[in-house]
Amino acid sequence: MTLINVYTKFPEYVDCVRFLEHLRWEGDPKCPYCLSNNFSVMKLSNRYHCNNCNTAYSVTVNTPFHKTRVDLQKWFYSIHIILNSTETISSRVLAKEINTTKDTAWRIIDQIKRSILDQDELIHKIHEYGKN
Repeated sequence: MTLINVYTKFPEYVDCVRFLEHLRWEGDPKCPYCLSNNFSVMKLSNRYHCNNCNTAYSVTVNTPFHKTRVDLQKWFYSIHIILNSTETISSRVLAKEINTTKDTAWRIIDQIKRSILDQDELIHKIHEYGKN
């Protein structure tokens, strides 16, 4: 898998969001704050409004991707690289692969490692999908 392959599978941000929604919610969005599925769709923003706790949320809340400015495609590729590597990936190597700064790459590596340690199923589901 290459970064180009990821952008081919997920050409737009909305494609990544729909994919994450499928993996995380299986078509039934849940508020990450109160776990309610009583929501309204916020048109044009890829977000939802919880009708119980009155908050807005997206599929990235409580994930490593929350409030990221890095393309989700680059995150998906980074997960693939990190989980398929037999050696530790340095931030400089990842930065070169995904065309970011080394500091951004370090944050991505750190978030992915934390998610793995926390046994976050989402990271493993993304990785499994990338194998196909």
